[in-house]
Amino acid sequence: ETERIRIEIISLCLTESRIASDETIQQLFVECRLHNFLAEETPLSLPKLTSGRRIHFNYSSVIRVDMANNRARREYLKSMLLKPNLHTDRLQFTVVSDPPEDEQDLECEDIGFAYVSLREILQKQRDITEQDIE
Repeated sequence: ETERIRIEIISLCLTESRIASDETIQQLFVECRLHNFLAEETPLSLPKLTSGRRIHFNYSSVIRVDMANNRARREYLKSMLLKPNLHTDRLQFTVVSDPPEDEQDLECEDIGFAYVSLREILQKQRDITEQDIE
């Protein structure tokens, strides 16, 4: 069955030394958002590792867009992809700093972003699998 979108957040590698050396950033999670169609996040925040080492989330989510059971969702996604506005079609991944348990007065902070264009995937008819996204 191909009428679904599978989003996997396998791992995260920090390359920016400013973030790696910032001691207020200790735990990280990743949020994935597609306009106002979808918002998912890794269920756990994991400890930040040193620059160049991978944090493994191994997170996977499936969004069904089949005609039979998910027609409204499918139609909405189609309308988003057909809009000339360039930003409605892109998945935005946000790396978020989660404050430690003992400092819950601190806010979650967005520290990094990456984007994937669904329109581009459909046009090229090629999934993005096992690739790093800057």
